[in-house]
Amino acid sequence: MTNTPRTILIATSNPGKLREIQALVADLPVRWIGPADLEPLPEPVEDGDTFEANAKKKARHYARLTGYWTLADDSGLEVDALDNAPGVHSARYAGSRDDQANNAKLIRRLGGVPAQRRTARFVCVMVLASPHRVLAVTRGTIAGRIIDTPRGENGFGYDPHFWLPDVQKTTAELTPDHKNRISHRGQAMLAMARCIGELLTDATT
Repeated sequence: MTNTPRTILIATSNPGKLREIQALVADLPVRWIGPADLEPLPEPVEDGDTFEANAKKKARHYARLTGYWTLADDSGLEVDALDNAPGVHSARYAGSRDDQANNAKLIRRLGGVPAQRRTARFVCVMVLASPHRVLAVTRGTIAGRIIDTPRGENGFGYDPHFWLPDVQKTTAELTPDHKNRISHRGQAMLAMARCIGELLTDATT
């Protein structure tokens, strides 16, 4: 048996996601790497119609290319008044990975929708895959409401417009620790951390 830690690739080029995930899994006996630690790799085509389908595609794609266990997530915003849009298209809602443009389109499409009908949720599905199979799937959600005026400097994406009535703040106004405890990604990652811990134990016994 070896004490060399397992290397797991976090398959995201989003620095905000990478920071959040690394903070949540810092205690695991794992060497975490990101795409920037490797030679450039072709990106998968994320054409699934669910968060889980896209997360599985990403995890399998990078695991097969690199030989590493790979952790991938697909996450996004579902707004009830927009028939759950932007959903799986959240990252490119306005046509590109531009947070400001995505938020502007969201608020424009909600023009005239009263506050009580602006209910929404962030959803995150995480998948861990080896080069041969999917090892674990977890999911997290957090409910809130969309507001017109952005608030807060923390977070990324739609966070400045995602209002949490229970704490009277947007997710962009939360401290990183608070956000990690309650967010969709935090819930999914904490569940995944338990799965990874069990998988590592099984692999060494």
